[in-house]
Amino acid sequence: MSPQWLLKFNIWKRSQPSWSLVKHYEAVSSASVDSIWRKVVDLADVSWHPLITSTNVPYGLVPKPGLIYQAVSRMVPLPFRIFVERVNPGELVSFRICALPGVEERVTYRLESSICGTCVSYSVMMRGWLSPLVWSMIQRHAAKVAQRLAEAAENDGLQSVAGYLPVRKNTCFDI
Repeated sequence: MSPQWLLKFNIWKRSQPSWSLVKHYEAVSSASVDSIWRKVVDLADVSWHPLITSTNVPYGLVPKPGLIYQAVSRMVPLPFRIFVERVNPGELVSFRICALPGVEERVTYRLESSICGTCVSYSVMMRGWLSPLVWSMIQRHAAKVAQRLAEAAENDGLQSVAGYLPVRKNTCFDI
């Protein structure tokens, strides 16, 4: 039992003010689910990502829940940690990003095959008292992630197809 005078302070029910933001972006791609999935899980190659410059992941490492690695931001060249939370091969991967104290960010990539092509979903959830400030800085770039991922997978598909086409030599009959 707690004394009555402690109940008026309501210390057990007091909660910290928290800011929460959830955004969802989608893009449709002509690339297959497998080719987009390979782009998402290749943690060493983030050349397509508008927010991340590089990672310390060796080539060929497959993301599994519990993996922690380091990345560098394009906006401010400071390293931050990324934790792989959940992986459903071929359809979903979820990351938790720990960049600053006061901001908790969760990013989820989801792939779905449809009649029109492959739907790439990118969801961002931010919590913490610094999240409005951080979101105002990354919002423009976060809106491009799904589209850039789809374009990168399509370009890889075109390059692989172009690599198998025979090279046509110029002849004297070409005009």
